Amino acid sequence: MQLIDWQCSACAVEFEPSAEAPDFCPICVDERQYVPDGNQRWTHRTELLDTGHRVEVRELEPGLTSLTTPNIGIGQSALLVQTKAGNLLFEVPGLLDQHAFEVIGELGGVQGIVASHPHMYGVQSAYSSAFGDAPIYVAAADQNWVQRSSPSVKIWSEPFEPIPGIRLEQIGGHFPGSTVALWKGGAEGRGALLAGDGVFPVADGNVTFLRSYPNRIPLSGPVVQRIATQLAAMEFERLYNNFATVVPERAGEIVAFSAARYAAWASGSNDSLT
Repeated sequence: MQLIDWQCSACAVEFEPSAEAPDFCPICVDERQYVPDGNQRWTHRTELLDTGHRVEVRELEPGLTSLTTPNIGIGQSALLVQTKAGNLLFEVPGLLDQHAFEVIGELGGVQGIVASHPHMYGVQSAYSSAFGDAPIYVAAADQNWVQRSSPSVKIWSEPFEPIPGIRLEQIGGHFPGSTVALWKGGAEGRGALLAGDGVFPVADGNVTFLRSYPNRIPLSGPVVQRIATQLAAMEFERLYNNFATVVPERAGEIVAFSAARYAAWASGSNDSLT
């Protein structure tokens, strides 16, 4: 009986190997995501490679490389942070191909893996196995969303540095364990925040905060203010989300302004304008 490493076609998150595909993806039936056309579909690495899918690699700034998988799951961009002390893969693609393996190897490999939230788990156990069983850091508040077990999974709750110079903190909001990574060496040493979906750049150059992005479910004003207060204690000039969209400068100020704007509208203070 052949065991297949199944992945949900909608989010690309890996599941336990089995002969038959699972019945449904818990991550996609949750209100923060969706099952396209209401029809659960499954895929796996061989099928993805056979149909021409590849990982696209691009340098975003010195020491930061994106790994993007267009048309696989959500299509997120993973961010490989390279430091003298080791490399952190923040967010995980839905595919590991030979090109990505070789490029990452040339850049120093992977010494730690973390996803900002469950939508970004991708094929994290595959990346861990390919790079010396690198630890996979999973936020304690979200650990029940992991669909494939691995001895490399390490549960954490308190802020810490998986790699010297890169600090992880859970800010909540989108998911209770939604995580950001503060890369002190980013933006030419002024600091870069890898924010996942927790803080999301928008069209006017500011940012927003939501429980669900595809379904437009908001967060409350107090939750957004709580997130902003936590982020105000961090120093960063630049911000990247999980699609490599960037707030290139004054990102800390922009987060604070955007949170105040959001909270004002959510509180009803601006109802006279509607």
